[in-house]
Amino acid sequence: MSKQLVVVGNGMVGHHFVEQWLASPAAADYQVQVLGEEPHPAYDRVHLSEYFDTQDPAQLRLGDEAFYQQERVTLHLGEQVIEIDREARQVITAQGRYPYDTLVLATGSYPFVPPIEGREREHCLVYRTLDDLDAIQASAAGARRGVVVGGGLLGLEAANALKKLGLEAHVVEFAPRLMPVQLDDQGGALLRQKIEALGVQVHTEKGTRSIDTGEEYRLRMCFAGDDYLETDLIVFSAGIRPQDALARSSGLVLGERGGILIDNHCRTSDPDIFAIGECAIWNGGHYGLVAPGYSMARAAVATIGGTSSVTFTGADMSTKLKLLGVDVGSIGDAHGATPGTLNYRYINEVEGVYRRLVVSADGKHLLGAILVGDNSYYDTLLQYALNGIELPANPESLILPTSSGAPVALGPGALPYEATICSCHNVTKGDICEAMNDGAVSLSDIKCATKAATGCGGCSAMLKNLFENEQEKRGVQVDRSICEHFPYTRQELFHLIKVEGIRSFGELISKHGKGHGCEICKPTAASIFASCWNEHVHEPAHVGLQDTNDTFLANMQKNGTYSVVPRIPGGEITPAMLIVIGEVGQKYNLYTKITGGQRIDLFGATLDELPLIWEELIAAGFETGHAYGKSLRTVKSCVGSTWCRYGVQDSVSMAILLEDRYKGLRSPHKVKMAVSGCTRECAEAQSKDIGVIATENGWNLYVCGNGGMKPRHADLFATDLDDATLIRYIDRVLMFYVYTADRLQRTSVWMEGLKGGLEYLREVVIDDSLGLGAELESRMQHVIDTYQCEWKTAVQDPNKRKRFRSYVNADQPRSARIQMIEERGQLIPAREIQEEEVA
Repeated sequence: MSKQLVVVGNGMVGHHFVEQWLASPAAADYQVQVLGEEPHPAYDRVHLSEYFDTQDPAQLRLGDEAFYQQERVTLHLGEQVIEIDREARQVITAQGRYPYDTLVLATGSYPFVPPIEGREREHCLVYRTLDDLDAIQASAAGARRGVVVGGGLLGLEAANALKKLGLEAHVVEFAPRLMPVQLDDQGGALLRQKIEALGVQVHTEKGTRSIDTGEEYRLRMCFAGDDYLETDLIVFSAGIRPQDALARSSGLVLGERGGILIDNHCRTSDPDIFAIGECAIWNGGHYGLVAPGYSMARAAVATIGGTSSVTFTGADMSTKLKLLGVDVGSIGDAHGATPGTLNYRYINEVEGVYRRLVVSADGKHLLGAILVGDNSYYDTLLQYALNGIELPANPESLILPTSSGAPVALGPGALPYEATICSCHNVTKGDICEAMNDGAVSLSDIKCATKAATGCGGCSAMLKNLFENEQEKRGVQVDRSICEHFPYTRQELFHLIKVEGIRSFGELISKHGKGHGCEICKPTAASIFASCWNEHVHEPAHVGLQDTNDTFLANMQKNGTYSVVPRIPGGEITPAMLIVIGEVGQKYNLYTKITGGQRIDLFGATLDELPLIWEELIAAGFETGHAYGKSLRTVKSCVGSTWCRYGVQDSVSMAILLEDRYKGLRSPHKVKMAVSGCTRECAEAQSKDIGVIATENGWNLYVCGNGGMKPRHADLFATDLDDATLIRYIDRVLMFYVYTADRLQRTSVWMEGLKGGLEYLREVVIDDSLGLGAELESRMQHVIDTYQCEWKTAVQDPNKRKRFRSYVNADQPRSARIQMIEERGQLIPAREIQEEEVA
């Protein structure tokens, strides 16, 4: 007769235990009963907030429907265990009794709700399960404002959920900063700045004393003193507590502050009962991430199966997240609690990034790190920390920007075979190499064989780099898929969208991808849709794909305000239009500056002011300058033959012609142009993506130059061109670039990557070697014919205009909350006084 194994809990860790157990040799001797309190089978709680996008629990399901239909496992949903009879070795539910030879408790945790008077009121909710999300959505119907109590990981996720539901979102945190466990003061301050810039108000050092009935909203949160905040709903996300009620009532030994005490084999004080995941306490520690829970599950499987070599001895608690679109990373001893640690810090307020390294006293090993605003450094730093790899002579080089703009990377080849790539499933570099030796030929194969990158997903980029590196070492052509959701390059996605007439991300991923998409493929698809169809970014099919700048048609600045850059073709502007810019700047108290591209930039506009400013500029004849998009920025010019005694062609007229022609073109990266009226080159055309220089016989065309962190001189493409030929060649170059470049690839890098480089590009454009000339020109003409000023469309459509409200029914404008100081007669963001400056 089979032995009975009962698993209480069907969350992520409980499900992982069952997966591992059924794959073990010992499974043949047992019948497994899985008891889940929720009505849903195991689902991905890490990506819980995506439920608001799909409204489909099946999209988050772990494993397929057939998994729990196997012969040796039975799943009981909606069946809560109310008692453990240890003497009879049975678990008891309202539906019956289940005998066990071995019992595994994977009961997880529950949301901590602070003991606040009034916390039981209607519309006071928690954020933990699918049912909780349904309750939040129901409460949000007819609501205007929502508040999250708790500024940790889950709290910020909950705030994002409230934003998705269209509410004015606030976060109330008792600590002096957001994410106090993971971030230091500087990192927390920057995260707050970024999150507030996205429209979520943050209130730190606030302890809620009581919750009463509100006057203007449903509820009133009363803080110390007379301070209060009214809201329509409250979501408590102030941390979690181990779900140990069953263990407590059955007499199992608990930790000092709750939680089920376990040993290195995840065995409780009862040798026949194991505990894994968030309900367990090991060595006084509680682990609230999925990766340690998975490690516990593997240790329990091994022990129950008769193998004592696999143990749980703690776990890495490093995290890499994107909270409301903001990168946040925390590694190891991020606060430098280890005696004698040394610190390196890099902060760039303009770019909005903060990086901190915590190294050992001898400077040889990385103990911890904090990242805010840019997680591209995370994978390399994590490998240094996890594997004890000795740091370079200058550790600061690991967080300082490089001339290429890319972080200093620890190549996959430098990692030892023992290096942990996936913490969730304890997958090493050696495991991945062995899987490839056993026949894995794709990332999908690797994931199936090792489970790497199928937990929290934080190791996906490192896994991809390692896999590609190993493929190249073995002489295999590398798959350059854009991301794990699409087995295509950007160029291949472009052709699929264009040929099949695909106009939405939902249609694209259902036909050619999988999953829900990510921060890589969504903006890429949005850029391609814009290149192909030229539809407004606020059309329902495109909402939510782009980042903040593209979404709000303006560049967000470091203090959360926006800049407004109207288009001034060729730098030519009438006095009347110049006066309007001055009047607008004065009316809205905007910082005003002439840019390097012969335009005027107005800084300091709040989100709700943008449509008002645009209306005044549009009325004066201005259009959007697309300063926020991957598109044509400017066509710089000198005064040319109209005024200059050296000019041989009318450079201003040509610059205006080019800017008006290409102003609606979306491309893989920003594009800049210039037209010089003679070879004296006052417009600096040879440093631009498209440069035009006048000659006695026409125009010389230069292509694929750029400024920036890695400047490149443009190459001479063709000489002495007439106007029509010049424009035809530019049409073809730009559209060929749009067709074939990779995501976020400058024209210079694109051309260098073409087989044959400049000569090949000449053959395609001038000789029409691919027979694409007419099509490229036709596609460019479509872009020109369908041009729209995105500002004008946004202000004239009431539904689109709604996106520019900072608050719903606000008592005061957002600008009243932004600290500014005066310098040289204009307002600029107030500087934060650093401790180092005071010292």
